[in-house]
Amino acid sequence: MKEIYSDDGDPAADPGAVPGLRPVTDGATDATSRTLEVDGETFVLRSNGLGGTDYAWLSGPNPGYGFGVGPTADLSADEHTKNIRDFLDTVDPSTGYPADD
Repeated sequence: MKEIYSDDGDPAADPGAVPGLRPVTDGATDATSRTLEVDGETFVLRSNGLGGTDYAWLSGPNPGYGFGVGPTADLSADEHTKNIRDFLDTVDPSTGYPADD
């Protein structure tokens, strides 16, 4: 691990970087994203480049938090809305994260 994730203090390294997690773009939309509001909550939808969709929860209590679903090729707005509602149904309102079972 040390060769790959060096702790040499590289000033160009992002101190918040976590191996295996996709970086978040401060909630900004771009040409390949779509904003969708569901039940008063705002999400940005982006292709994850692997046939799925990343849903960034812009109005949520935890900056940069969201979820991903795949495959999602050719889903309608109603199907994306269902994915978001299914996610929101799992969220513990006190933490903003999915509740533990």
